[in-house]
Amino acid sequence: MTFHDHFSARAADYAQYRPSYPAALFHYLAAVAPATRLAWDAGTGNGQAATALADRFAEVVGTDPSAEQLKHATRHPRVRYAVSAGAPELAERSVDLITVAQALHWFDLDAFLAEAKRVAAPRAVLAVWGYTLCRIEPRVDELLDYFYRVVTAPYWAPERRIVDEGFRSVALPIDELAPPQFEMRVEWTLSQLIGYLSTWSAVRAMERARGPEPMDAMRVALAERWGTPGVGKRVFFPLALRCGELRG
Repeated sequence: MTFHDHFSARAADYAQYRPSYPAALFHYLAAVAPATRLAWDAGTGNGQAATALADRFAEVVGTDPSAEQLKHATRHPRVRYAVSAGAPELAERSVDLITVAQALHWFDLDAFLAEAKRVAAPRAVLAVWGYTLCRIEPRVDELLDYFYRVVTAPYWAPERRIVDEGFRSVALPIDELAPPQFEMRVEWTLSQLIGYLSTWSAVRAMERARGPEPMDAMRVALAERWGTPGVGKRVFFPLALRCGELRG
């Protein structure tokens, strides 16, 4: 099983600037899983989902092909990290919940699903989720939309459309549930928002192709509309979640 690694070069920024998932999401996943013995967080990155799962599961294994990402992952006594594109350390029929947070679009899907079916315990749940553009206020949102859909558009990998579609175009072998709507809420200053934008894989690709000028222009435009730079604003990220019992 292989991943496309777009994040090792900025792993520290990814750990610092990516928003946290809501606690209610993990309460829900623990409730729909058949048991809370073992969870596998595939493509764990900085361990954000893995550590939240560890507050509800006896053991969590977080795997990621990027050793640099895992170097910056948050430690937790019930989380075990492994540099891997699959689940080689997990026994067959042992995992109650399999999660993929903001990473499914980079996976070799067939290989991942084969691994998931191998390790899934009876009635195990597969949950995948992601988020696209945040919402702040109309004047700022207008700039973010333009930056995403026009400025950085040529630099997004084709897989990005899967996230924009809420993973609905992905054929998942699950008995689909109808989860509630979740969203991430943070309060960010302008510098935190810019730090988040800098973690976009398309921004890094754009900077390699065109240098720093487009991102510099975005900083100036945002500053003109933000107001006092050190003042925080509420930022909302709607989550797209698909989950259900994994069919063998």
